[in-house]
Amino acid sequence: MIEIKVCVGSSCHMKGSYQVVTTFKQLIDSQGLGDKISLRASFCMGRCMKGIAVTVDDQPIENVGFSNAVEIFNTEILPLVK
Repeated sequence: MIEIKVCVGSSCHMKGSYQVVTTFKQLIDSQGLGDKISLRASFCMGRCMKGIAVTVDDQPIENVGFSNAVEIFNTEILPLVK
């Protein structure tokens, strides 16, 4: 199972991490991937200066924002599932 963590600490929350979590959840649900992807919120991951902190299987993905969350999911996460 692929584990996605999205920071919901103060800095990332202000940058829109809630929208990223919501977008990822909608994409996981709409594609029926709930049995293959675990989505979790995490507190400060120490990478506040590089966009919203997101990791996929403990590997950081940089420059994530709510405006590119769908693109990040499709290019960085979805290929790991298939």
